[in-house]
Amino acid sequence: MYKVLKTIGDTLSGKASVFIILTAVVTFFLPQLFVWVKGDVQTIILGIIMLTMGLTLTPNDFKLLAKRPLDILIGAAAQFTIMPLVAFTLSWLFSQVPAFAPYSTAMTIGIILVGCCPGGVSSNIMSFLCKGDVAYSVGMTCASTLLAPVLTPLLVLWLAGERVDVDAIGMFKQILIVTIIPIAIGFALNVWLGHKEVFKKIQGCMPGVSVLCLACIVGGVVTTVHDPLVENGLSLFLLTFGMVFCHNTIGYLLGYWVGRLCQFSTAKKRTLSIEVGMQNAGLGTNLAMTFFVATNPMAVVPCAISCAWHSISGTILANLFAHQEEKNEGK
Repeated sequence: MYKVLKTIGDTLSGKASVFIILTAVVTFFLPQLFVWVKGDVQTIILGIIMLTMGLTLTPNDFKLLAKRPLDILIGAAAQFTIMPLVAFTLSWLFSQVPAFAPYSTAMTIGIILVGCCPGGVSSNIMSFLCKGDVAYSVGMTCASTLLAPVLTPLLVLWLAGERVDVDAIGMFKQILIVTIIPIAIGFALNVWLGHKEVFKKIQGCMPGVSVLCLACIVGGVVTTVHDPLVENGLSLFLLTFGMVFCHNTIGYLLGYWVGRLCQFSTAKKRTLSIEVGMQNAGLGTNLAMTFFVATNPMAVVPCAISCAWHSISGTILANLFAHQEEKNEGK
């Protein structure tokens, strides 16, 4: 039974992008499939994703924060400056497009939420695939996630506060509930039970569980935004995707550029590029659904598109980096 579950989990994690896209497409035509993913259910699902991340952490991972403080500081600073500011700039530029202007407030909230979130939970996998600095990736993800309860609501309040009322305190509590607490539980379980064979088998199935949970979140968001998207047509979707694409791509490029500026190794530059460019859009989606969907329902659209696209683009970039590494080794 374990081998079957492990095989399914490995297949899902290996084809995560394809699975997420298929989920989004199928849900668009059958929106009732994920109508149950909302409110507390969505929060629990995101908490499970963060729990799976916590289950992979060990005390050695947190020692990295002490051993490489400058590297981690540079990465965190890049994460929480580049992506929020790029998101704010793009939201202003796209708001000048006539077809986009009526939804600019909601779209601004959505893309800023994505930009102010910590690094994506799958960025560590991408760093491994592209032969990056995995230890650095884990350290950066830990640091940005630990900083998120404070920095994410403050940055959203600063960048989007003029347009809407932002409940920074409520957002702080929500991030604690869906990120820090599940990660802490997962970490504690790994420390206490990590030596047991049964627990190791459970850990082996967690990547697949994480992908399934992410698919549920994306499906739930597609269900929520289905009617507005249908009403507003393909042009709005393409414009929103264009904004998400630019945000994500600029993050990759500027992350790599910061690595070059700091004279990092090639492996570390690749990792910094992926860590900066890939955001925890699932968390952004949850925050949009919790705090903004009542007044700005379209705010979840950039978050939902980012959920799918960041996984796809991260996989593509990791493969390109890996291909370049193979070419260099062949010389």
